[in-house]
Amino acid sequence: MIKFTRATFRIIEMPLVTPFESASDRMDNQQILLLELTDADGRCVFSECVAKQRPNYTPETVDTALIVLKKHILPLVMGQSFAHPSDLVALIQRHIRGHWMAMASIDMAAWALHAEMQGLSLSQAMGGVNTDIACGIALGIQPSSEALVDVVQQEFQAGYKKIKCKIKPGKDLDYMAKVREICGPEVPLMVDANNAYTLDDLSILKAMDELNLMMMEQPLAWDDIVMHAKLQPKLATPVCLDESIFHADHAQVAIEIGATKIINIKPGRVGGFTEAIKIHNLCAKHQVPVWCGGMLETGIGRAYNVALASMENFTIPGDISPSYRYWHKDIVFPEWSMNSDGRMQVPTQPGLGVEVDIDRIESLCVHKEVIQT
Repeated sequence: MIKFTRATFRIIEMPLVTPFESASDRMDNQQILLLELTDADGRCVFSECVAKQRPNYTPETVDTALIVLKKHILPLVMGQSFAHPSDLVALIQRHIRGHWMAMASIDMAAWALHAEMQGLSLSQAMGGVNTDIACGIALGIQPSSEALVDVVQQEFQAGYKKIKCKIKPGKDLDYMAKVREICGPEVPLMVDANNAYTLDDLSILKAMDELNLMMMEQPLAWDDIVMHAKLQPKLATPVCLDESIFHADHAQVAIEIGATKIINIKPGRVGGFTEAIKIHNLCAKHQVPVWCGGMLETGIGRAYNVALASMENFTIPGDISPSYRYWHKDIVFPEWSMNSDGRMQVPTQPGLGVEVDIDRIESLCVHKEVIQT
């Protein structure tokens, strides 16, 4: 049985190797909420909340997630026994609306404990079938098209199987046209607009059809599905939804009304593995391919992403890159690495799959709280 009796919250601060800019934000330094949960038998598991410092990607932030976890979620589940992580989530959802990132951090910790108790890897516990996964990379907005070309060429040569370029008005069509012209047709490119456009920008979005992109991610509003359904028939490029999909019901609507041809599933954003598996299975039923996006996670959050991406319908490389791409030094060992063929091994050992570097975490910690039953 899953029974948590102690919770330790740590907020750490880690500088990124290079600043990361999207249409909605620029990040030089990451503030990250980590959750350490201990069960009645003394087993300890770690998880990561992917909420950011500012509410400019989704409404949740590090501060709001900490409040909701302390005051609302943990009082519901601490000291209670659950046969399966989905039972824990069902209890939370009966009492709390939304707060998917906060909920995800405890859902995924429950899955890690469940896997460890069963002697299974995270991948095995959730039905993963792949022993390794293709790596992709997300590139922030660059200062010029020439700079973007240089970075794309470098990362393609490094072996990445998908290269995602962030775009925004003024740094979109011309930038991507230059990349395609110089880098050639074989480079697997996609763009991510982070809801920077409206239907008034149709001419720009449609012009990108000439660039043979894998997909265009979240071009319209972060909470919209209907306008995307109006956009997709006008484009040859597949529309991929990310921010619009909070749970499986949203995915169902988006598929049924033709708002998307691909879905990006981020377990830390959709409430954890329990909901992510539902979305995966729904998309597989409707033959909608999925991939696992990233939220600039540490090695702890990446462990959960790698496990999820090992499931059968994750047929598109995700935003899953080695540790060195974002961090000078990660908080797990071994650090996540990519082989020369652009692939990452899925761990087979029980539980999380990596060891947590608690000394490094403590050295980066700026806030710590402990709750115990």
